[in-house]
Amino acid sequence: MSDTIVNKVAQSGLITLDLEQWLPPASDMVALDISPFLFKGLLLKEKEFRAAVKAHDWQQYDGKYVAVHCSTKAIVAHWAYMLIASQLEPHVQGQGFGTIHDLETQLLIQQIEHLDADHYGNERVIIKGCGDRKVSVAIYQAITAKLQPVVKTLMYGEPCSTVPIYKKPRKK
Repeated sequence: MSDTIVNKVAQSGLITLDLEQWLPPASDMVALDISPFLFKGLLLKEKEFRAAVKAHDWQQYDGKYVAVHCSTKAIVAHWAYMLIASQLEPHVQGQGFGTIHDLETQLLIQQIEHLDADHYGNERVIIKGCGDRKVSVAIYQAITAKLQPVVKTLMYGEPCSTVPIYKKPRKK
């Protein structure tokens, strides 16, 4: 009797995609609330807004991913977000509108759009389900739509406990 431990999961040929690994570290993601740039946090006055934007320290966002939002119920003109984006652009790795979770979703959608699905052609793929960061349902839908046309099987979960999602029909 052999005492060798065999990793059957590693030998199975399963490919596990951990979508969280496609995200930048949480420490590189910050939120920028523009309400302090507004008059009393609620009113967009162009002259004052532009002055506040100009006076802001944009270098604090160097190398970061920034989620831009307004925490108040202010009505903010689209050009104001454009102005913020133009100031952020030279400093950031990426930016998006909404919460940090929204930004993570936007970044993952970009990753999926640029994914070479053919790399997973006729493979058995598991999309990892549990992790430290909450991944949006939209991401699971997008990765399914991207991979289903090419994979042999698509599953959700962990290699030891998967939920089957799709299996390519056998040719007759």
